Amino acid sequence: MPRDAQIAPNCYDAEPIPEAARAEIDRLLTTGDLFRYTSEGSPVARLEEAFAAHMGVRYAVAVSSCSQALFLAMKALDLPEGARVLVPAFTFAAVPSAIVHAGGVPVLVEVGEDFRIDLEDFAAKIAGADAVLISHMRGHTSDMDAIMEQAEAHGLPVIEDAAHSLGTRWHDRKIGTIGRIGCFSFQSYKLLNAGEGGVMITDDPDLAARAIIMSGAYEHNWKKHSGLMTRCEAWQNKLPLYNCRMQNLSAAILLPQIGEITRRARDGLRNHDHVAVRLGESRWLKVPPALAPETRAPDSLQFLLAGEWSDDEARAFQAEAKARGVSVSVFGLSTDNARAFWNWQFLGDLPELPKTRAMLVRACDIRLPARLTQPDLEFISEALLEAVAQVKPA
Repeated sequence: MPRDAQIAPNCYDAEPIPEAARAEIDRLLTTGDLFRYTSEGSPVARLEEAFAAHMGVRYAVAVSSCSQALFLAMKALDLPEGARVLVPAFTFAAVPSAIVHAGGVPVLVEVGEDFRIDLEDFAAKIAGADAVLISHMRGHTSDMDAIMEQAEAHGLPVIEDAAHSLGTRWHDRKIGTIGRIGCFSFQSYKLLNAGEGGVMITDDPDLAARAIIMSGAYEHNWKKHSGLMTRCEAWQNKLPLYNCRMQNLSAAILLPQIGEITRRARDGLRNHDHVAVRLGESRWLKVPPALAPETRAPDSLQFLLAGEWSDDEARAFQAEAKARGVSVSVFGLSTDNARAFWNWQFLGDLPELPKTRAMLVRACDIRLPARLTQPDLEFISEALLEAVAQVKPA
């Protein structure tokens, strides 16, 4: 019999906002000081300093979303109009949208069954490109050694979309610090939660200064960015203002969460690996392993329906899991899933990309927030194994 869905763990609520944020939020509400440039040492400025220090980089620019961070990254790089930007075909629709917003042309690259960029297709398409935007989709790190080697050989800047990868490491180097610019998300389902928000990081002072001006540091507001005043002054009145600043309430919510990054990353990996091992008990489910240099920080789990599955069987598996209280998304079996490239009709004529398509129609996604307990993980694992046994009996 299906499990009672009423006792299923809640996989959507985020962790509570730390109590330390409340006093600062109360102060901001009392004073009405919500604009990041009203006063010196604003919560946004302090967040930028704290995040840059945590990541081990020189500069961070906090903005309204990761999409805006990606957009500003491309504008800061001064890519030409119509720039061809390589991007994995397995990502969220907002990523190619950011390329379009910046005046570029997304060049979609195949993604394999391991959820990572297909290096053969990447190498075939890199000639004639103007930049590389690597999306570490759902926290799966593509081979950054090979990608950086190819990009450097062609003289191309690399932007890392690390929206899902805060806390992930590659050869013990933090993801988001490998390319010239890294971009992160603070949307509710990410490791740090402000509801909405994003940040771009870089060690390049000119890229940081250009992003600061374009984010909306008009007139002399850029003077509140210590260490970059000379660089910012050189760009004043020479760049458009896109006004995508973060406001102080978001930063006040985020600041006390910086200290939680390491713990949340550790707990997320523990949860992911526990369920991954359990799903390995079925020959019909496959969780691709991490690459050797990769230490992940997941808050969700992706697995493949392995072997021969029809679309009807895949949908039946979803229904059986749902009846047991566990929601499973199959990326490619929804008519409007924003992670299926064929739904990005705003791009016009879309390439075939058979490898990516074949993966997406059998790729499953479940949320596993770091706050889940061992009994929660067992409930989820048993529900999925029971669901697959119902559709694919021994």
